[in-house]
Amino acid sequence: QVQLVESGGGLVQPGGSLRLSCAASGRTFSSSYAMGWFRQAPGKEREFVAAITWTGGSTSYADSVKGRFTLSRDRGKNTVYLQMNSLKPEDTAVYYCASRRSRVLGYTVSEYAYWGQGTQVTVSS
Repeated sequence: QVQLVESGGGLVQPGGSLRLSCAASGRTFSSSYAMGWFRQAPGKEREFVAAITWTGGSTSYADSVKGRFTLSRDRGKNTVYLQMNSLKPEDTAVYYCASRRSRVLGYTVSEYAYWGQGTQVTVSS
């Protein structure tokens, strides 16, 4: 099994920043897996935010966060970070970290096999 633990959510004012972390572990976790972040606002479907490959560090972002959010990874710690800047009220959601059994970036919920418990991000004045 693979365990994913997110942290770093909270309440922030518009224009502020937060950094989310996702620590991966487990007997079957492979450092070759691609990782992704998704978010889900109340009454809406879970949507893709960003993804990264462990090996080459390739990244991809949803248009709504491009230029504001940045993904990075620490391979030694099996941890992925999502730096979120210039936050907007519409970024308010529960953010989920996910891992897929592939080296290739994934963009849909169904492509990911493992999920964290989620962390709440609220952007409000």
